[in-house]
Amino acid sequence: MSRTNRRVSAILILTLAATGISIQAAHPLFAGDTSTPSLDAGRPKRAPIILTANDLSIATGNPSLVTMSSISTHIPVWSLSGGTPGQSVAGVVAGIPRECAAVKVEIVVTTNDPETSSEFEDVYRVHLSQMIPNAPFTDRHSLGKPVCTALPAARFHTRTILLESYYEIVPDAPLTVRIQREPGLPGDTFTRPTGLALVKVTPIDALDEPQVVQDVSGYNSWPMIQAIGDKLVCVYSRGTGHTITEDVRGVYARTSTDGGKTWTKETVVAETPGYGEVTVGKGLDSTGAMLLWVRRIGKDWNHDLYRTTDGVNFELIATPDLEVQPMQITDVFAVPDVGLITLWFAGNYSAEAVHSWGVMTSSDDGKTWSQTTIESGLLKADWPTEPSAVSLGNGRILAIGRTESGPSQFQLTSTDNGATWTRARTNIADIHASTPTLILDPESGLVSNYYYERGRGILRRRVVDPNKVFDNPLSWPDSEAIATASPIAWDSGNANATVIGDTHYVSFYSGEAPDTSVMVSVVPAP
Repeated sequence: MSRTNRRVSAILILTLAATGISIQAAHPLFAGDTSTPSLDAGRPKRAPIILTANDLSIATGNPSLVTMSSISTHIPVWSLSGGTPGQSVAGVVAGIPRECAAVKVEIVVTTNDPETSSEFEDVYRVHLSQMIPNAPFTDRHSLGKPVCTALPAARFHTRTILLESYYEIVPDAPLTVRIQREPGLPGDTFTRPTGLALVKVTPIDALDEPQVVQDVSGYNSWPMIQAIGDKLVCVYSRGTGHTITEDVRGVYARTSTDGGKTWTKETVVAETPGYGEVTVGKGLDSTGAMLLWVRRIGKDWNHDLYRTTDGVNFELIATPDLEVQPMQITDVFAVPDVGLITLWFAGNYSAEAVHSWGVMTSSDDGKTWSQTTIESGLLKADWPTEPSAVSLGNGRILAIGRTESGPSQFQLTSTDNGATWTRARTNIADIHASTPTLILDPESGLVSNYYYERGRGILRRRVVDPNKVFDNPLSWPDSEAIATASPIAWDSGNANATVIGDTHYVSFYSGEAPDTSVMVSVVPAP
């Protein structure tokens, strides 16, 4: 790099990167993004490695290296078209500390076009790869998911966009970063060029190892975790594979009083002959006892509700006869003036418009239930499944639902204690069959959304002030990685969370069929 380019790079680093664009300089070029910073779960923070425009070169298409100028400020940027797909630039990252386990990748973009407005959005993705000895250079390639964000309110403003929060690296192997704009995707509505000024690659230390709840031989899976006072109760199902109907599949429980470090001997919750049984939802009743939904499938299809005060002895208290038989009934939560609420969804995962979802309410701590359908006749693409909800007070309920075929999770909101609902898409797209689980921290008022990205084996978290997203579902902050486990898509996943004091406990399963284990990650509350 020439002396001039080094001087320009230093200016860019100081003005755009040193504080993650928290600097608000007088010039409009530096009026940057003030979005919520990512939370790093207590990990030490490291300085990012910066690639300026001068450190990048053309990878695909015909992007152009230009100088963006305003008054006396001149910034080199790569101009990426808003109308021509397939344009990308790439650079090689050096200097990653050997002890680091992964990297986070962000870009800084701007535009000088007069049409710039927050009414428009653009889409980017990152390609990451490493050249390791004795292997094709394609072995370590990772195709990032498209990331869609709104443009700033005016030109010359900058945005920092997180494209990848956790890419595991091999020490000492060259890391290539390729940035591509995606004007061919539906989310990119800005047809004018944008300028890529910086790529920020931040080294990340290894994540904390999750704790093992159960790893005996068999397909230990679909765990639910609930705190009863200071005791953790983890309930899970075990069979021979990823199937819900096999007769040998039963439901079991273990408890911990030391924050998940050790667990009591396994006890049986349900082993009904002729039925396959799976844990599907949990919660607390008004007395603080744990409630557990178990789906029981054999000659007929049922949902059984169990109650326990100690996590060892479970009493069957209800098997509701419902007009619409759910595929699954989910976690139970309390709502003032209503009692207990649980969300459900029904359908067959086909391409036909036969899918539905709704709510169930109980005013007697789960002994009897009333069912209401919110939406029916849905296509799979519009169907929210496996939702998790929290009551925010004043009639407001916030829920997040999994998507079976769409690009992002659903947000479900109610302002009348669950009588009526609004469904919308979120910007939570680093997912794959990712079941959400929400925790509301009463002191901070923050909501944590945990979910497991199948196929990559990453347990993720997004933390938000619910007031910022309740009416703005596309405004969820960036995710952070909490733990890593098996990348085998269907042999891992299904996060479920609970809280004791200022600590969150998130259960999931991980492994390779026919043997998988139940795990728990211990995470400080935000």
